[in-house]
Amino acid sequence: MNIEQVTALALADDHDLQERVWLEASEAWQREPRELRAAITGTEIDASRSHLARFVGLDAYAAAGGYIRRDLFSDAENAGYIADPDLLHRLAAERLVAASQEVAAEGWGWVETRTKRDYGEVMAYGRLPSFSRELTADEQAELDALIVKRDEADAKLNGCEDGEVVEDDERREQLEQQAYALSDQVDAFGERLETWADDDMKLGGVFITIDQEGELNIERGLVKREDVARVYPEEGANDGEGDMTATVPQAKEKPVHSEKLCRRLTAHRTAAVQAELSRRPVVALAALMNRVIPTVFDERYHFAYAGSAVKIDAHKSRDSLVREADDMESSVAFEQIEADRAKWVKLLPKKVDDLLPWLLNQETDVMASLFAFCVAATLDGISATDSAHPISALADVMQIDMAFYWKPTQQSYLNHVSKARIIDVVSEAVSLESAAELQGMKKGDAAAAAELRMAESGWLPEVLRNRAMSETKRGKTR
Repeated sequence: MNIEQVTALALADDHDLQERVWLEASEAWQREPRELRAAITGTEIDASRSHLARFVGLDAYAAAGGYIRRDLFSDAENAGYIADPDLLHRLAAERLVAASQEVAAEGWGWVETRTKRDYGEVMAYGRLPSFSRELTADEQAELDALIVKRDEADAKLNGCEDGEVVEDDERREQLEQQAYALSDQVDAFGERLETWADDDMKLGGVFITIDQEGELNIERGLVKREDVARVYPEEGANDGEGDMTATVPQAKEKPVHSEKLCRRLTAHRTAAVQAELSRRPVVALAALMNRVIPTVFDERYHFAYAGSAVKIDAHKSRDSLVREADDMESSVAFEQIEADRAKWVKLLPKKVDDLLPWLLNQETDVMASLFAFCVAATLDGISATDSAHPISALADVMQIDMAFYWKPTQQSYLNHVSKARIIDVVSEAVSLESAAELQGMKKGDAAAAAELRMAESGWLPEVLRNRAMSETKRGKTR
């Protein structure tokens, strides 16, 4: 019996139960710590992973008479198992009812509560037209002060990530939490200013749910399908079909990655496409033609969206790649590009005046290969956002496997995101169990552990997954 097994059995304060669980675990896999914990806790809820436990609070649950099976070997917050799930759900429901009564007093026609958000259910509702009221003088002063604090926190965090300030993991995590909290407070100002017409509020309603962090999520301004025609008369003619939110601006999603990290990741994406494109003369020719044809034939492509083709200009993008990603020079793609560059440097004439005659004397295959390399070297796919990009079309055509060129390491990714993001990524790429093991670690330790667990996962952040441009961004031709 090893220490992990002892720790798992310690969940039971009854020695007879410990002995029975151990003896009944006749197979080796049944004596894994995870299986031993499951045998002891049964239908009990792991408080450290329960959004309801975070919402209600262990103190409130215990005060209501609930029993908590404590994990004696864990110092993590909310460590333990909820022995009475029914009581936990009742306490959560009571808090939801109290919140719904407070929100209903604002004048809404109806309020629905759920212990967990069902995206499909909420998306079935339309959205009421809303408007933003003006800031009061006090609110403007409060917002200005928050923006200053947020910018200062971001500057400190960026300095820490760039190595300008040497900090320990605990300090880095504190800076992250402070920066994210201030950013959320600034974003929340927009929600505070949103308001609706009184008549619309009587028709509309609110969904109140509990998010994964155990916080209330209040979505105001929803309208039931049968009431859409009363809010949007022009929509009623569609018999409830069509987009009920077409006239209402959609909320801006909070980006997963910072602009700096997006530029870093897309620099690696660009290098991978360059490496592949330099070996594909036909695709390189098509990429160049795709860029210049709308300009040459503007009478046909007058309305074409300029960003629908990947940027190719007569300048090398090598310096940009190295500037945006400090680990670029050690990447597989960049090493291949540099090796090809060195090969061509040896072949090309030393004097620029000799270049044209030299080119005219080359075989077709040499010209094609050199052309492909030059087009690839001038390709620029660096972006400050993680939205879809035209370069993905090239990646799709060449069926590039970005997992071959990029891996999630501390240097490439994990040191540049929050601990919460690391846990989410490990949960997606490996397993929920592996992610749970990182909860009690410091940020640096969690990043190192995550790198080991994800070494062979092939996981990629969404920005590195090939995604085509949407039709609305491509524009139309006439």
